[in-house]
Amino acid sequence: MSDDVALPLQFTEAAAKKVKDLISDEDNPELKLRVYITGGGCSGFQYGFTFDDQVNDGDMTIEKQGVALVVDPMSLQYLVGGSVDYTEGLEGSRFVVTNPNATSTCGCGSSFSI
Repeated sequence: MSDDVALPLQFTEAAAKKVKDLISDEDNPELKLRVYITGGGCSGFQYGFTFDDQVNDGDMTIEKQGVALVVDPMSLQYLVGGSVDYTEGLEGSRFVVTNPNATSTCGCGSSFSI
């Protein structure tokens, strides 16, 4: 997808750069970062990240800096309007989701409720 189109989920420059670095380390240019939502965590739902070399029917792909973020349709409905970022700080380094649809989140930010 083009950067000129309003996307339902933002993929930040920092996240794309980190994905690019990690894919380079794995020496597999077919890998894509997949963000997904599962039931669980202390708030009801939790975010997950994995590298995947497949794009399934119905998946949304967002490309930036030559790498891709992939989201399945079920997860996307909970992530619309949000962003996937990468941060480094006192808590460590990690991919993070900012989700305007979440009515509450846990302290670590990896679990949320709607």
